[in-house]
Order: sequence, then structure tokens, then C-alpha cells
Amino acid sequence: MWRESMSKLYIGADHGGFLLKEKLKKWLLQQNISFEDLGNLKLDKNDDYPDYALKVAQKVVSSGGKGILCCASAEGVCIAANKVKSIRAVNPASVIQTEFARAHEDANILCLAGGGSRKKQPAVVFSLATKMMTAFLQTPFSGASRHIRRINKIKKMEQMRL
Repeated sequence: MWRESMSKLYIGADHGGFLLKEKLKKWLLQQNISFEDLGNLKLDKNDDYPDYALKVAQKVVSSGGKGILCCASAEGVCIAANKVKSIRAVNPASVIQTEFARAHEDANILCLAGGGSRKKQPAVVFSLATKMMTAFLQTPFSGASRHIRRINKIKKMEQMRL
């Protein structure tokens, strides 16, 4: 599986992704994958997804690790995390999209839809979520020159004041 010695894994969610995050934590423990939960640590319907997206994104940037974020749609945490320089957060709909995001874009945060705090079934079916997480953690960045060139263009865009 994923070698934790290579990088650290951070996980976070607001109330909309809390239940999915808790299920994913149990799965990660079963897989012997260490992680740090950056919150929310309790279900709080009044919390805000940008807070957890920022915490995870900052840790990913400072450590060179990877992150998993959950909110109701996955879109909110994805948008918020991508505001942090050097973050390439993605919200894929399939395992193949997850693999491409890692291999081509060197994505460093995977965003998953939890469907909200009142739902028993996450928006992303749990079995698909674990397959996507496996692909995210196992797929290396290709390092191909065309992919490096494109990521460097993104880095230049981050420097612009638009």
C-alpha cells in the first residue's frame, strides 16, 4: 500500500463530510495507514468547511504530504483548498480520474462527497471512496516532462495577481 515514511496523510471534514470521514478513518486504521485528523473532531452542524480545508492544505504544503477532505458535495473543500498556494485538490468521480489526477497533475488532496450530516449513506458510496483513496495513495506522479511543464505553468499562475 502507501508508504507513510514517504509522506504524511492528513484528513479533515466539516459536518457535511463528518460521517464519511469517520468511516474512512476506520478503514485507514484497518489498512495500517497512519494519518492525522485535523477536524472537525465532533459533529457540529455550525462548522464551516473552509476552516478544515485550510488546516489540511497548510499541513500538506508544509509537510509535502497528502490530504483527504470531505464535505457534503466535496466541491466546497476542493475550492477552498485550491486557494492555498501549491495545493492541487481534486474531486474525481471515478478511480481512473483519481489515477490521472495523481499521475498527470500530481494532485495532493483528494476531496470526497459526504452527502451531509443527516444522511446515513455518503454521497460517494463508501466502497468507491476507499478505491479512490487507494488509487490516490498508491499512484505516483509520472514525472513526465509534459506534466512537469504544465504544473510549472500552474505555479506561475499562482504568482500572478489577477
